Amino acid sequence: MVQTYGTVTQQQSHLDHEVDPSVADESSTLLGGPVTKALPDGHATIFSSISNLLNTIVGSGMLTFPLAFASAGIVPGMLTCVFSGAVASFGLYLLSLCATKTSHRRASFHAVSQLTFPGAAIFFDAAIAVKCFGVSISYLIIIKALMPNVVASIFHDLTSPDTNPPDWALNGRVWLMLFMLILAPLSFLRHLNNLRHTSYIALFSIAYLIIIVITCYFWPLKGMPSSGEVRWIHFTPGFVSTFPVQVFAFTCSQNLFPIYNELKSNTQGRMNTIIGGSIGTATLTYLIIAVFGYLTFGSQVEANIIAMYPSTSLFIAIGQLAIVILVMFSYPLQVHPCRHCLDKVFHPEHLAEAIKATEAEAENDEVELGGDEHGHHQGLSPFKHFVFTTCIVATGFLTAYFVNDLQLVLSFVGATGSTSISFILPGLFFWKLTKNDPNTSKTMNWSALALMIYGMCVCVFCLSFNVYGLFQGKPTAH
Repeated sequence: MVQTYGTVTQQQSHLDHEVDPSVADESSTLLGGPVTKALPDGHATIFSSISNLLNTIVGSGMLTFPLAFASAGIVPGMLTCVFSGAVASFGLYLLSLCATKTSHRRASFHAVSQLTFPGAAIFFDAAIAVKCFGVSISYLIIIKALMPNVVASIFHDLTSPDTNPPDWALNGRVWLMLFMLILAPLSFLRHLNNLRHTSYIALFSIAYLIIIVITCYFWPLKGMPSSGEVRWIHFTPGFVSTFPVQVFAFTCSQNLFPIYNELKSNTQGRMNTIIGGSIGTATLTYLIIAVFGYLTFGSQVEANIIAMYPSTSLFIAIGQLAIVILVMFSYPLQVHPCRHCLDKVFHPEHLAEAIKATEAEAENDEVELGGDEHGHHQGLSPFKHFVFTTCIVATGFLTAYFVNDLQLVLSFVGATGSTSISFILPGLFFWKLTKNDPNTSKTMNWSALALMIYGMCVCVFCLSFNVYGLFQGKPTAH
């Protein structure tokens, strides 16, 4: 095998996948290096990659989208939703281009940082780890809060309204412990592609929620509140607090690099398909839930759309359970990047050594990077994998067990962490890597710089709004 730093040329037998000429031209133009063959040693498919990325994107935040539309009207709501999705996809696109500059299937925020701002790499990883850890805890708190209501609704519907479930079934902490029996083993899986089956189940949960909002619009259930006024354009002060919800609803950059590393034949064209497929599906999901939810309740819509439907209906109770399943299977997708970022924080020298080894390989054309039987490169040792995962899962569980609300902390973590990995770092990394590259168009350089500036503005706005809300006792943006 012959491999060079930033440009890969590999010859093999019938397993070869020719790169599409347009993809090769694009990679050459944007990052200065022709790609003639796709890298073969990944096992993730495009569909499984889209599913994992989509499951990372879509969470309980989609239930707030109807309120976001009510704060501005249907037309502005749709425009801001599409705009947020487009900006997020551009950030993912830039990260995928930066990934080609790293060593063979070792792409990560730390690896790109080593090529751009080595001194700040450890701080980037620490911020991402904290962000992912905070989001994972929020998922556990949601499970603890929702399961008693779900059990009560299903129990009453299957028996009678006067019959109550046993006390233990109404204890959220009991359900949290039971769910951890499922989540803990999933969190120990090494590769993101191993979580594809749980992502498939989560996608069915999303589909079920879409069915609920559409069905209840055309055939309202008994006991639903009356609808308020629906407007095409109607900006209200609430738009200031709901706009960040749409911006952060597309955050998934923390899993872009693992998907790139594990994707079979990870050409730029295939990565573009994954980015477009996941962001496009998420955007369509948000639009459907937002439009039909807003049309159903109008100005009376609340922050949690599913809570406005009568829970006495088994149809709605299963929908609440679908939300629990959705956030449950999103939990391991946050543990995975958190674990790898912690490894870089505590052992940053390992990746630096890997980069030097790759540079030596480029000079000698004789050294092959070590890999396992599947061709994946060795990452965390079994011991470090166990220790980091155990610490993340155990600490997250204990926090969620004793704490009921982390909104204040998560609002500040989201304002900084989400904007950094989605906008600021993608734009900054690409601009740094290509600012002196004559083969990269100035338009791309300026666009990357504009994305970074946009991220900084969003960060400042959200932090300012959170500080204001903290002193005024109002909801924060996250």
